[in-house]
Amino acid sequence: MYVMDKTKKEKTARMEFDLAASREIVLNKLKQLGGRIVEQLKLNELPEIKLPARSTSNIVYDADLRQYVLGPKLVTRTARNIKHLRPLSQLLWMALFSKQLVERKKTSTLRDAFYNAIGFGIDFEDQNESDNIVTELESLLGVIREDFNIYPEERSSVFGPLVVQYNVPGYEGSRLDLTTIPDGAMIGPAMATAKFIKCEAKQVFVVEKGAVYQRFLEEGVSKTFKAIIVHTAGQAPRATRRFIRRLNNELKLPVYIFTDADPWGVHIANVLIYGSALAAHVKELTTPDAYWAGLWATDISKYKLPAMRLNDEDTRRIAELEKDPRYSTDPWKREISYFRKIQRKAELEALSRYSLEYIVTNYLPEKLEEIKKS
Repeated sequence: MYVMDKTKKEKTARMEFDLAASREIVLNKLKQLGGRIVEQLKLNELPEIKLPARSTSNIVYDADLRQYVLGPKLVTRTARNIKHLRPLSQLLWMALFSKQLVERKKTSTLRDAFYNAIGFGIDFEDQNESDNIVTELESLLGVIREDFNIYPEERSSVFGPLVVQYNVPGYEGSRLDLTTIPDGAMIGPAMATAKFIKCEAKQVFVVEKGAVYQRFLEEGVSKTFKAIIVHTAGQAPRATRRFIRRLNNELKLPVYIFTDADPWGVHIANVLIYGSALAAHVKELTTPDAYWAGLWATDISKYKLPAMRLNDEDTRRIAELEKDPRYSTDPWKREISYFRKIQRKAELEALSRYSLEYIVTNYLPEKLEEIKKS
């Protein structure tokens, strides 16, 4: 059983001190960005900035970090090009908005940032375009969006034998036993940064689907397997990825990931382990030692599961994954090839063909044993 010791408490105190220092670093970077633009204007030069290129063709594996990071390629945003004026103005407005948030110690969601921009007269077609500008600002400054107080809408949750202590303003010292909320606790910024006080878990199960998460809770998986159960609700938000990494790094708990047997599920698992191309500029989000436990394409045949034919979008996605360096080794390469072979996909819920409890009573222990032997 894990209980926070004196050394851990001292480390946490240093982390809280670092938060204040981080705020000043972020403010300085935002001011420096504005200063560069002003200086260019004073020199009668049209504003120009260079950004890291965020694409799968510009990610490289960092053996020290054990994750994919951005490579050396850059793209330019310049007022000399009329096509660049719109994204350049969007980026500078987002920097201004972020500076105001940090200075006033306020927070915003990605959705809220989008509507603030629209209210200010900044032309965004939709929130996806706004979110992309936030990510560009991150890569430009080398600072994650959470550090300039912009967060996504959280939807992930966690349940299991773990007691955490919050350190966010207004809740300092408040503790929560994660087994006391029947549906699990939301994983937001407060949870992602909370102290781990007491842990009786031996492992972590990460599940993509809400139905499977509820099945695990109903069947008492947290007690039977002494496990913390994390629901990602599709692609895991950053707070959730950071939380999973901490469970592995700080508590030394093995992490097992369960997704649908389709190209999208494969990507969800891979991002948790190796990182996403869009967030390749962000460190400490990955869990390199996590295991992708299933559902695999080969499981469709092994367990004779009900399966659906791949559609055109699935086929295009598989072609993209085949070109992505993160999928060049097994089991990723093997399973993607098998998708092509059988032209089928299946959801985790397909295991219910045998019984509602089958995924817990049969599939889960079989997969854990398979991983131990590999």
